[in-house]
Amino acid sequence: MADEKDFQDRVQKISGLVQELETLADPAARAASKQLVQYLMDLHGTGLERILEIVFQSGDGGARVIDELGSDPLISSLLILYGLHPDDLQTRVERKLHQILSKLHKMGAEAKLVSVDGGAVHLRVTVDGHACGSTSRTVRATVEEEIYNAAPDLTSLVIEGLEEPAASGFVGVEKLLGASPAPIHVSSIQGPQLHSEGMD
Repeated sequence: MADEKDFQDRVQKISGLVQELETLADPAARAASKQLVQYLMDLHGTGLERILEIVFQSGDGGARVIDELGSDPLISSLLILYGLHPDDLQTRVERKLHQILSKLHKMGAEAKLVSVDGGAVHLRVTVDGHACGSTSRTVRATVEEEIYNAAPDLTSLVIEGLEEPAASGFVGVEKLLGASPAPIHVSSIQGPQLHSEGMD
């Protein structure tokens, strides 16, 4: 079974292949190839959306199943790729910060969410004054890895109190195609409605 890293590697390879389409000399072949990718993405997105609708309509257990799907690392990445994840960016970041609270405390550090603006995430990290430089680097690496795993769709990550961040390597549907894709209609199931707290 493929793991999350393998999934992300495949997404990156697909992105590279799509970018290579731009180098095709024949404009008709280039356009047809990109349209094929678009149709496949739309087909997969529509199918995933319908799966979530059926699960949601299956009864009380449907909301729990969708939450579990959103918590699975590989499936979560897939749902994020298609804009179908049950939780928004801020919710996923806040949950992850809560999950790594004890891990950071063991390193003498604490991380808090300052803001989420679009895809830009701003955190404030404080490290015990007696901590050495290597501890700060370890804290930074830990926070970055955990946040990017939970929110690979973020566009930038600023960690106040530590050195400047690296850019996200996440590739969304629109980046795969080099332009905005045809919309995948998810209004009936997307966002808080999918989360168990909003199922009533």
